[in-house]
Amino acid sequence: MRIAIIGAGVAGLATAKVLLQAGHDVVVYDKSPDVGGVWSGTRRYPGLTTQSPKAQYSLSDHPMPKDFPEWPTGAQVQEYLVGYAAAFGVDRVLRLGTEVTAAHRTPEGFWAVASGGSTELYDRLVVANGVFCEPAVPSYPGLAEFTAAGGRLCAGTEFHDAEEARGKHVLVVGYGKSACDVTVPVSRVAASTSVIARQALWKVPRKVGGVLNFKMLLLTRMGEALFRYVRLRGFEKFLHGPGNRLRRNMINSIGSVSVRQFGLRSLELVPSGNMEDIVRGAIGLATEGFFEGVTAGAITVHRDRTITRLVAEDRTYAELSDGTRLPADLVVCATGFTQGVPFLPAEVRSRLLDERGNFLLYRQIRPVGVPGLYFNGYNSSFFSPLNAEMAAVWIAADVVGALPLPDDEAMRAAVAEQLAFMDTATDRHHCHNTKIIPFSMHNVDEVLGDLEVNIPARTRAAHWLNPVNPRAYRRITPTVLRRLPTVAASAPAPVAEAGPAAHAGSAAEAGSAPLAAPGSAEDSAEVPA
Repeated sequence: MRIAIIGAGVAGLATAKVLLQAGHDVVVYDKSPDVGGVWSGTRRYPGLTTQSPKAQYSLSDHPMPKDFPEWPTGAQVQEYLVGYAAAFGVDRVLRLGTEVTAAHRTPEGFWAVASGGSTELYDRLVVANGVFCEPAVPSYPGLAEFTAAGGRLCAGTEFHDAEEARGKHVLVVGYGKSACDVTVPVSRVAASTSVIARQALWKVPRKVGGVLNFKMLLLTRMGEALFRYVRLRGFEKFLHGPGNRLRRNMINSIGSVSVRQFGLRSLELVPSGNMEDIVRGAIGLATEGFFEGVTAGAITVHRDRTITRLVAEDRTYAELSDGTRLPADLVVCATGFTQGVPFLPAEVRSRLLDERGNFLLYRQIRPVGVPGLYFNGYNSSFFSPLNAEMAAVWIAADVVGALPLPDDEAMRAAVAEQLAFMDTATDRHHCHNTKIIPFSMHNVDEVLGDLEVNIPARTRAAHWLNPVNPRAYRRITPTVLRRLPTVAASAPAPVAEAGPAAHAGSAAEAGSAPLAAPGSAEDSAEVPA
């Protein structure tokens, strides 16, 4: 089949790689001039690093270089993704610097994708444009006057060089990881650096107690099981039943260590509630140097406050919700992102989104009732590359009709159940149903359950006490692809929307047999780690 992918970030590249290996003709569009998505050079802010260690942020069959640090920088991750694209031939199907302006389904069943003044037809469309693509920047009263007087307001992804802050009074809005990341390098050159935090959030130390890597606690299956999922299984039933007190103590002890380790009481930055509430906000890794900067006085945190307006008088100011005025030459907003698909027609968006703007995706991948359309990367997690890679395999099976799925009514019910659960579990802090933290591995298991394949039970058991290792999943893709029905080779030249004649046949030629039943070594429901 001919398949279009919108987005050349982690999810788009992983999807392209799997679909190319499945024998499809793939084209990847991205409006940026380089690959990487959130790691693109056009979006990297000073201080950007991964939140998960490099082993957990790797794709299963392409480990990060050994000389990379435990938490790679944004530039290093982008370098890694360039290497991934080259290693698997994805670089040959990229159309960088090319924005998709519209995509709709034709009466003949093709997807018409418009970009750069031309339109091409595809059998399937995968949206991997990223859930952290468009920054949400507040529009404060007085902004026009503030800007006219020389002040600057920008999104964190638009701030690329700490030198732009040299000698200036800088306000960073937000208290998530990106806000804290950008604050540290800014504080080294700015005249003053203030963080405006609507609320104080729990931060997990990279090294708990200065010794134990946090991945040993939260990036294990045990760490995930400490948070109640919609369906309990195995040992989870004990943890959320008779062992509930033990479970709560395990989570909240991390919070107690964080309070002592960072001196949060003396800094008056102890968040409200318990560490267990971390899932209801933003699970954030503590930025190295942030609390040290607060202690030293280089960084001032104004907690439980917001900016109410920007002021231009004798100089530029920001006025806070408590009436405080702070000098402000530069305001960097690390205030989250909007999730949107403006290139899709209103009729498709009405099926895809609910009244609150939540994405209604079965397994975070497939909209119900929109044939030939898939999403990847709408399952942001601690293991985003692995989640995206397993979703790509799921897509590869479904595009050839080899994935036995429930009927539309049952899929809608499953989506509604999952969304209702995440609303409660995260207090609606799930980025419009695109963030699955802290249930990363539950999503992997569900996706692989549909494919009737998984890594050995003994390896999954080892991941209860040891960090989940994406390398353990490296044979999932080849195992599943070997089981798929052969797709007839059909790689037509780009065609105009005027008619599908030059493209006829590819969709019809695809097989529609289900996945082979487990039995042979090749089709085993468990593959070696």
